[in-house]
Amino acid sequence: MELGETLADFEVDVVVVTRAGGDPTEPAVLYGSPSLFQRFYTRARTGRFPATTTPDLTIASMGPKQAHADAAVPSLDFLVQRGADLFFNENFNGNGRTCGTCHPAENNLTIDPKFIASLRHDDPLFVAEFVPALRENFEKPELMRGIGLILDNTNGFGDLANDFTMRGVPHTLALITSLEPAPATGGPDPVSGLTPAADGTTLPPLQRTGWSGDGAAGSGTLREFALGAVTQHFPKTLTRLPGVDFRLPNDDELDAMEAFQLFLGRQEDPDIAALRFTSPVVARGRDVFSSNSEGKCNACHRNAGANIAGGFNFNFDTGVEDLPDQPANLIDGANNRPDNGFGGNPGNGTFNTPSLIEAADTGPFFHNNSIETIEGAVAFYNSEAFNDSPAAAGLAAITGSAGINLETTQIVAASAFLRVMNSLENIRSARDTAEFTLDVKNFRTAKDLLKLALAETADGEEVLLSGGLHPEAQQSLARARKLLVTASLAHSRIIRNGLIQRALKRLEQARRLMVQG
Repeated sequence: MELGETLADFEVDVVVVTRAGGDPTEPAVLYGSPSLFQRFYTRARTGRFPATTTPDLTIASMGPKQAHADAAVPSLDFLVQRGADLFFNENFNGNGRTCGTCHPAENNLTIDPKFIASLRHDDPLFVAEFVPALRENFEKPELMRGIGLILDNTNGFGDLANDFTMRGVPHTLALITSLEPAPATGGPDPVSGLTPAADGTTLPPLQRTGWSGDGAAGSGTLREFALGAVTQHFPKTLTRLPGVDFRLPNDDELDAMEAFQLFLGRQEDPDIAALRFTSPVVARGRDVFSSNSEGKCNACHRNAGANIAGGFNFNFDTGVEDLPDQPANLIDGANNRPDNGFGGNPGNGTFNTPSLIEAADTGPFFHNNSIETIEGAVAFYNSEAFNDSPAAAGLAAITGSAGINLETTQIVAASAFLRVMNSLENIRSARDTAEFTLDVKNFRTAKDLLKLALAETADGEEVLLSGGLHPEAQQSLARARKLLVTASLAHSRIIRNGLIQRALKRLEQARRLMVQG
């Protein structure tokens, strides 16, 4: 057989370059992994690419394990639909958890104490409370229920009793905008094989995922994140033996889940300078946010996203770990170990920058859920913990002025800006889902989708209400919400679409009450 024939169906998963005689399982010189789209190209070229569309498909029709509203996805792309099915319904022969256990669609793909309190006592989130093999060193129930923290063995499973961190669950929205790591600053280290990056981290990991930016397995890509997540959170016992305690996702499943996660939320950051806010307070908040002498937020959260200028997602040590009276310490300090951030033990103390556009309705905030409200999160940057941190020193070098010292009114204004940005994103998502539903004939499918649009509309309303912002826009969102509820009950497509069109007008009205144009 010719070499070309032998490699005709060959598909690259990961490339590892080692020194002569080196072992690919040890630190190497260079790592590489094809992107999702590169793999698509290979499969299309070899005739193994799956069908891309399936009309009127819902995840509910593929997997009935979870309520339809949790799983419907406004996309006709088969791979996205398949990925959503796996994300919300597949437990990989483990302890009953799915990705959606900690990233539920009905709670903005994250969990918090209020949501946790609403769950049944036998929900898979609580397996450490009712599965004897997981009772020790798998979760810390008091910290989970009290503040929404999940146990992670970020340095491996060699010392379960002592080597762990407790972290909040980050939402998985707009991941496509925040995966690019800091650029390399030199060649690979001759000992570790890791390449230094501009923010003090290393490459790999090749993409920035998780709170410390190094949460993925293997070469550290979003695609590989599922491998580590299943191993960490899905096992039946702490032996964590693949094929016994769980099964690992196969290549096709990894592709589908990556496609789904890249589909979620915004696909790009907005241009906040171009937005014409109707509220003087919000407009002033945008200026505080962007100013190099006041909030300085835009330096690390360009356009309220997760990147610095240039599109790189940096890690920073902002001093959050140095805050006194952290809720987790007050609740159960004995089981809340210090979190050393990126890298192995001890780590370098840095954490990955999250997007702020989705922040107001996805709290609590920071990797340790230490602050409850968006106003408190903004106020943190006035604190000694931040102003004495390495991040503050770096920020001073960039902006030309030391420290952040905002007045209370400026904190409120900057927070109002973030609340309005969040609400505008809720409206965008609700509108896109509702418009997609206009072309859906099946009642069950339409109902599922409208529940998602309804949830986004309710979030947009709540974000404004909690900040005392735009009461007229709140009223428009409330009317849109009522129309979407009625539309979700209408079996007649003509009647349903008429109600959706009216809801879309109310959503647009709410948007125009917050921004012009």
